[in-house]
Amino acid sequence: MNTQNKICLTHFDYGRLKLMISNHSKTNKVDHNVKDLLGEIERAQKVDSQVIPPNFVTMNSIIELKNLGELEFQEFQLVFPEEANTEENKISVLAPIGTAVLGYKTGDVIQWKFPGGENHFQITKIKYQPEANGDFHL
Repeated sequence: MNTQNKICLTHFDYGRLKLMISNHSKTNKVDHNVKDLLGEIERAQKVDSQVIPPNFVTMNSIIELKNLGELEFQEFQLVFPEEANTEENKISVLAPIGTAVLGYKTGDVIQWKFPGGENHFQITKIKYQPEANGDFHL
């Protein structure tokens, strides 16, 4: 994951993610994805839902990424684990790519490490951000 850029979360997302991590830790053994997510949300700047800029990836955002190595585009919605469904392009925040994009903004380049190497993605578009649409409950 790229930890060079500033990331920004809403207080609402931060609270829900902390609760999810706490509940997950009680029922599961050590999970590196959970540790990565916790590290990211702890370093994030926290802001009110009403003032987060519309170009930041928040929970339930629908985003478009460009794989810089293959020049392919990918679109998905960032969701909580219980809502994840790859057939519907709903990716869990606990998936490495989900953790990697959370809190970043349009134009940011994300480094995503996986067992076979690493990829670099650019967030090219946020097609839907709940807060920008007044959907503060999502």
